Amino acid sequence: MYDLIGVRASQTLEPEVRDGLPADMCEAVDFHGHLCPGLTIGYVAARIAMTRLGVMRGSDEELVGIVETDACGIDAFQYLTGCTLGKGNLIFRDHGKQVFTLVRRSDGRGVRVALRGAALGADTEQVRLKARVISGDATDEERAAYRRGSVARVFELLGLDDEQFADITSVEVDLPGKAGNFPSIACSICGEAVMEPRARVRDGEPCCIPCATRYGRGWEINV
Repeated sequence: MYDLIGVRASQTLEPEVRDGLPADMCEAVDFHGHLCPGLTIGYVAARIAMTRLGVMRGSDEELVGIVETDACGIDAFQYLTGCTLGKGNLIFRDHGKQVFTLVRRSDGRGVRVALRGAALGADTEQVRLKARVISGDATDEERAAYRRGSVARVFELLGLDDEQFADITSVEVDLPGKAGNFPSIACSICGEAVMEPRARVRDGEPCCIPCATRYGRGWEINV
């Protein structure tokens, strides 16, 4: 949320950019650490799903989120919806797809928001600049051009109609139960505590998943 000198990420944006963003988008920027098109995708997806479901941000586990990417958009989605890994109501499926589903736990009704391919855009110059920036070879002018292009893309995404942005479908989901509390036991190999339901057995003794899947004679476990 803050950089090393205690300044919120949204406060580092140009005033005309910051003032053009919704207030909760600025909050998502603070949570994520920077403004980018990827964050915006999650923000818009969350807004669509919440509006279609008629819900506000969940304070506990009233809502369940299912995300199919590990990209920037997850941060905006979890910030707006209140669905987080720590509360056990954010489910991650590693599909590499910009798809976000929000479900109401009370009745299992949900909304699935799948980003349209056309909404991703295909700016070859921006792709080239991004590669230069990531490689560390970009000039100051190229970095500035990339930032301008990213900001422009953010506002393009925010300006799309729902149907232009995504395929939106109503779904009914059979949800898992609420997150539970379980005792921990000591791994017989590394000695670290592991949640009992996640423990495995190796040589007849309980152990954690990393130790259970390692092959060796034991001496290399703690190196």
